[in-house]
Amino acid sequence: MDALETDKPILSAPMAGAAGPELVAAVCNAGGYGVIPLWGNSVDQVSAGIDELRALTDRNFAVNLNLSFPYKDQLEACIDKGVHGVSLFWGMEPSAIARAKAAGLVVLVSVGCADEARIAADAGADVIVAQGWEAGGHVWGQVSTMALVPAVVDAVEIPVVAAGGIADGRGMAAALMLGASGVWIGTRFLASSEATIHSDYRARILQASEADTQWSHDLYDVGWPAAPHRALSNSTSKAWADAGCSAPGNRPNEKELIGQRPNGDPVERYQSYTPLPQTVGDVEAMSLWSGQGVSLVREIMPAADIVEEIYLDAKKSLQAGDVLS
Repeated sequence: MDALETDKPILSAPMAGAAGPELVAAVCNAGGYGVIPLWGNSVDQVSAGIDELRALTDRNFAVNLNLSFPYKDQLEACIDKGVHGVSLFWGMEPSAIARAKAAGLVVLVSVGCADEARIAADAGADVIVAQGWEAGGHVWGQVSTMALVPAVVDAVEIPVVAAGGIADGRGMAAALMLGASGVWIGTRFLASSEATIHSDYRARILQASEADTQWSHDLYDVGWPAAPHRALSNSTSKAWADAGCSAPGNRPNEKELIGQRPNGDPVERYQSYTPLPQTVGDVEAMSLWSGQGVSLVREIMPAADIVEEIYLDAKKSLQAGDVLS
């Protein structure tokens, strides 16, 4: 993919809490393009995170910034460190795109519809990430990947990366046939050996079916309100659904403490939080982010092997010939 100067057009999704330097570096070193989530951190932490990743890879990568949280100082830190790219999501800020472009960074912008893609492209974006509704974690739009990708490809003249529900080579091949130039993969990398998630969370991922996720506008809203998301169904989501999917303030067992982070901070029910390996408490009841492609995730593998398997399987699918003949 020329815009990203990478060998294999496979990008790792910036799964905050799950995608640390080891996972991102492994994807980069395997010929893919890693995206590290550093939003929500101080400028010093952003700089340190970039340095830590650079110690593990000399390949290109992007830093993911959340536009609904303070990001301007973090963007300047990325510019000062001379990172290859920035990935902007959860909002549309043409001024942020223009600032990053003026500093020579490659700019990836996540969108949920074709109109947003046009705005981003007009502002100077280099790559559009079209995120379908099937995606895990926080989901910006409500259009399926199958419908969204060709609409975005037709709307802009810059590369489009398909995101949402893609977990194997068949999904990558399908995305390329729809006109995408690459794929953005999250849930599959949760089962990588480098993913920094709790073992109970990983076990649920390996056991889940495509029907075991739940999209909600405001279920896990503590710490990040009014941000639609998709996660595995669990005791928290089932009790909430049984109570009529009540709005925040009227949900069962609100403000209940269900665990602790590794640093000792409490984890509250309905909190937007990725359970880390040293998290303690009722991990099953926490926000276990997952996309609908989870049923294709059945084995823990090194991230590099995941990249290679998806790439080779996609090539095989595309070389298989005309299935309608």
